[in-house]
Amino acid sequence: MLTIHHLGKSQSERIIWLCEELEIPYDLRIYARDAVTILAPPEFKKLHPLGAAPLITDGELLLAESGAIVEYIIAKHGGGRLALGAAHPDFAQYLYWFHFANANLQANMGRNMVLRKLDLPADNATLAGAKGRLDRALDFLDTRLGDATYVAGNEFTAADIMLVFSLTTMRLYLPLDLAPYVHIKAYLQRIGARPAYQRAMHKGDPGMQPLLD
Repeated sequence: MLTIHHLGKSQSERIIWLCEELEIPYDLRIYARDAVTILAPPEFKKLHPLGAAPLITDGELLLAESGAIVEYIIAKHGGGRLALGAAHPDFAQYLYWFHFANANLQANMGRNMVLRKLDLPADNATLAGAKGRLDRALDFLDTRLGDATYVAGNEFTAADIMLVFSLTTMRLYLPLDLAPYVHIKAYLQRIGARPAYQRAMHKGDPGMQPLLD
């Protein structure tokens, strides 16, 4: 059976959510972060040389990286559902936003998180540049969500599953005020109303209130 190795409050919530949306069976193993370092515990790090979430096992297969895992599960277990094929009019948008999630938005948030911890002066050029890139990414996303119900278009897809972590749980590590982004806020309310998302968050991080506003 497919097993999801879930590190609490991490990108592996995407994989639980995907399986709930696809309604496919899976075994969930939850690992708590170290109370002091907030990093993965030793038993999780032993699973993979990089020791980072998410991870799945599927028979003899061990696979890391959330984007790769999402594509694998859709192709292997999901019958292609939640992905858009080349003949779909929103195919290019699907590809773009699927990869935007980690290649742009999550990367920018991670960079800002590290720089903020350095306690740099407010006029530091590197800090200002990183903040500017993140602001532009959020502005761009907000504009997109003013034109479409979901990021790839009017159809919910795996691109949304890839994106939402950065807008919600990641804000536990990098607080962001989403008040200026009215379309993002409305989008998160649509996501939060999805039963599969609710089930996934309850199973993966019980007791955590998703940051949907």
